[in-house]
Amino acid sequence: MPVLVPPKPPITVATADDDRFRRMQFRLWQMMLTMITVFGTVWVMLLGIPILSITALAVAKHVLVAIYIMGLDIYPVRK
Repeated sequence: MPVLVPPKPPITVATADDDRFRRMQFRLWQMMLTMITVFGTVWVMLLGIPILSITALAVAKHVLVAIYIMGLDIYPVRK
């Protein structure tokens, strides 16, 4: 009895058919959001109010983790 083998994935036929540009654009967007978050946090910390600085750090930590998690599985790599 022959063993059934799953079919091979289709080959990329056209230029940029593998979504590289969209993936790069998403990564650049993530980096932009990260830089805005870091600069905003540093600006709030430079105000010199300790409670406000601690709050800004806590909020920035949560925002950065959300930005990271947002891009974990949006573009799965085909093997």
